[in-house]
Order: sequence, then C-alpha cells, then structure tokens
Amino acid sequence: MTPQPTAPAGTIDLAALSVGDELSRTTHVLDRDALVRYAGASGDFNAIHYNDAVAEEAGLPGVIAHGMLTMGTAITGLLEAVGDPTLVTAYSTRFTGMVPVPATGETALEVVATVGAIDEAAGTARVDLSAVVDGEKVLGRARATLTLPTAAPSADGVQDVPGAQGAA
Repeated sequence: MTPQPTAPAGTIDLAALSVGDELSRTTHVLDRDALVRYAGASGDFNAIHYNDAVAEEAGLPGVIAHGMLTMGTAITGLLEAVGDPTLVTAYSTRFTGMVPVPATGETALEVVATVGAIDEAAGTARVDLSAVVDGEKVLGRARATLTLPTAAPSADGVQDVPGAQGAA
C-alpha cells in the first residue's frame, strides 16, 4: 500500500497556490494483506472484506476494501505533499463505488489532489481529491481543507498581509 507520489514530501509552496493546481498524484496498491491489517487495526471484521463467498452472497462482486481504508489511503498523497498533516483541518467524502480486491494480486487506487477553491479571508484552500479504480470513481465529493500560511509580523511587530494597504 505504498503510495508513489509525483513530488517530494513538503515541497509545495502553500502561499503560492492557485485554483486548479495539482498538489499530488499517487497510486496506492491494495491487496488482501492490507485488508487484513486494516481489519485488525479498526476492529471491522465484516466478512465481505475477506471472504469471497460471503461477499458474493451479499450481492457484491467479491471481497471489497473497507470504505474508511479507501478514504484514509486516498488522502495520504496530499498529506505527504504538504509535509505537515496538521495543515489538513477537515476531510470528507461520499463512498460512490466499491474497491474490489482480488484473492491474489492487487488493486490500484489512483488519486489526484487538486486545488478547488481558495478562501483568502479564512486562510484556507479546498482540495478536491479524485479517487479511481479501474477507471471507475470510488469516492465522490472527496474534499480536504488546508490551512494556508499567514504572513509573518515585520520587524516593527505589524503583520504584513500581501495586498493590504494601510494609512501611514
């Protein structure tokens, strides 16, 4: 489940973001071992995540990855790209598709994180994540909120804010 990022960790200049900027593009490999490890860590031992017969009886194509595993995995590329996970202050998604995981082999979860909006007044950026498996979208409205850097106080103790003008 090792992501393959496009940029070294923490190399994004958050002060220079623009809408449409791609912040990360990663491919995450999920296999049955990852599902077992996640089940142990989360306590979610629902058989649809490890037993093909049970999954098929439930109307599924076979074993599927846990939704929360998919959600958590999808954001790791963005976290590595910004370098400081505390800058992500919110993250939400809708589960729109299943992530089938074969008995042998693996499934590739491809994720792209792009700046969707910038709120200069709030000092935040909305990052939209696209998560796809085999060409099918598996997360919908996946969005993270990033805290953007603020201007540092000048030598006289007054905070310099780019674009702001004051009376002298």
